[in-house]
Amino acid sequence: MSSPPASPNPEDHTRRERVEQTVRDTDGRRAALYAVLLALVAFYLAPLEAGLMTAFKTTDAFNRTVPFLPPFGGGFTFEPWEVAFAEMSNALINSLLLAIPATVLSATLGSIAAYGLTTIDWKYQTALVALFIAGIFIPYQAVLVPLSRLYAIVNTQELLSFLWGLPLMREHYASIINLIITHTAYGIPITFLLFRGYYQSLSDEMIEAARLDGASVYSIYRNIVLPLSKPMFAVTLIYQFTQVWNDLLFALVILPSGGGSAAPVTIALNSLTGGIVESFNTQMAGAFVAALPTLLVYVLFGEQFAKGVAGET
Repeated sequence: MSSPPASPNPEDHTRRERVEQTVRDTDGRRAALYAVLLALVAFYLAPLEAGLMTAFKTTDAFNRTVPFLPPFGGGFTFEPWEVAFAEMSNALINSLLLAIPATVLSATLGSIAAYGLTTIDWKYQTALVALFIAGIFIPYQAVLVPLSRLYAIVNTQELLSFLWGLPLMREHYASIINLIITHTAYGIPITFLLFRGYYQSLSDEMIEAARLDGASVYSIYRNIVLPLSKPMFAVTLIYQFTQVWNDLLFALVILPSGGGSAAPVTIALNSLTGGIVESFNTQMAGAFVAALPTLLVYVLFGEQFAKGVAGET
């Protein structure tokens, strides 16, 4: 004879209800969290979306529509981008000639200084570290007058006059060289501090073993420390490139006559006005054009940047 079916256990039924309730509560909390996150994304991207829509509108379409709406009814145009690129093309080249050398030099010199003041013990080391750290807190405004006086006395254009007859060399490059020197000197303290914190996490036993094997200070840096520094180089390169690229204050003070042929992209962007009537569409297009190089740097070095921030080698 077959046994009668077992009666349902009340405890199992209660447990099942608790599990279903927990799942419903979890789904409700997850949905609320996603709603909040989407609202935050929309809030922070709204200015970017409005600027992008404005950059593709004609002046008449901009005056007739809300900035957030796309250009309907024949108001779409690429003219603001064409005008912005034509007005800023020379300034983009100047900013690249400025930002790339200043970024590489400040990062390299900061790395070398951090190596010498972190992995090597010598007299007055602490005092020099304090001076580097103090250099970070010197505001731009405090050095504007000394810099303008310095470059008024030291005429870089005359000192490098033998270069201006060479192919691809222009006289206004002297002003760009002044900016390169300024940004390199101003960037060394912060790059030094970043590299110092990174080098303090390196294995002392590894460096000591290289010394016992007879490796010189230069050989240890070139063959051991430098290859391990790639993530932190990505951090410093992204940080410094962004700082130098977006600088306006030093360019206004150091460059003569508002920049002239040596004007970087920030000065060119500041000059994108329509005279009596403001060309907001052209200005928005110019802002996106000016931001593209920094965005490209973040895309290219993003993975190494994340490793450097996390302290990975």
